[in-house]
Amino acid sequence: MTGTAATTPRVLQFGFSSADAARAVDFYCQSLGFEAAETQQLDGGGYGQLLGLPEKRFGVTRLHLGEETLEILEVREADGSRAPGRAIPADSRSCDLWFQHLCLVTSDLDLALQRLQPALASGLAQPVSKAPQTLPAWNRAAAGIRAFKFRDPDGHNLELLEFPADKGDARWHQGSGWLGIDHSAISVADTSRSCRFYDGLLGLRLGGDGLNSGPTQDDLDNLEQTRVRITGHRCPQGAGIECLDYQAPNRGRPMPTDLGPADLAHWQIRLQVADLDAIAAQLDRMGGRVLSAGVVNLADQRRCLGFSRGLQVADPDGHRLQLVEV
Repeated sequence: MTGTAATTPRVLQFGFSSADAARAVDFYCQSLGFEAAETQQLDGGGYGQLLGLPEKRFGVTRLHLGEETLEILEVREADGSRAPGRAIPADSRSCDLWFQHLCLVTSDLDLALQRLQPALASGLAQPVSKAPQTLPAWNRAAAGIRAFKFRDPDGHNLELLEFPADKGDARWHQGSGWLGIDHSAISVADTSRSCRFYDGLLGLRLGGDGLNSGPTQDDLDNLEQTRVRITGHRCPQGAGIECLDYQAPNRGRPMPTDLGPADLAHWQIRLQVADLDAIAAQLDRMGGRVLSAGVVNLADQRRCLGFSRGLQVADPDGHRLQLVEV
């Protein structure tokens, strides 16, 4: 294992399942500035055991934006056809507990929206926000941040973000254009419980805690009477995880208990950790749930995957993570 306490935890990849990986790759590269890297074809093996689908085949495509990596997963039958999976519910809202999005950072939100506009005009992508929003001055933690939310061709949620000079990591103020992925945001039902899981168990650190509300947040999320507590959870370096705890009247629906890797609402965050066995031993006590048959040895596929051992888990709200040692 190459990870150390100084460099872990660390997000290796954000990922989701797609009904059409070729279409998704084209959209992310043409409309959002991603660069295609490689596609791997995996026939079951250890990765199938990790996902709980040992008889399936997997197409895994990785795209890069700045220093971050997005992984697009297609689950296939033995004959190569796509395994059936459920679409993301058409009436999904950001307060539903299956909600997850990627926050893509740009140096110029207006130019980014110009590039996205053809996909929005054609219906390939769908807007969530009523228009680009600038967070108000009273919200000191987020004042001046500009944002716009939308959905990709599979219905996955995304957010474009432009940081003012006094906000965000230093790297978001270096260079121009598409800069990278700042975090993935997930909806949660209990902030304290999620903090115990992500900070207490997985070793991330609390990187901000605030309440967003008012007309700007309503228009950003396309909700009414929005009040959302936002807690950031950061790794020693790189991208982080953001928990969104929506308050009444926008308490969302729970994660389906039978969500599977072929379903389009299936996201996963691949997190490199320093001591996988210690985390596995504490997972249940900290509100998580093991989804794989224990820790899986992936030595036979390490060259393709980039990690040697893994544990597939759900957080207290059901969001999927792959905890790995490289």
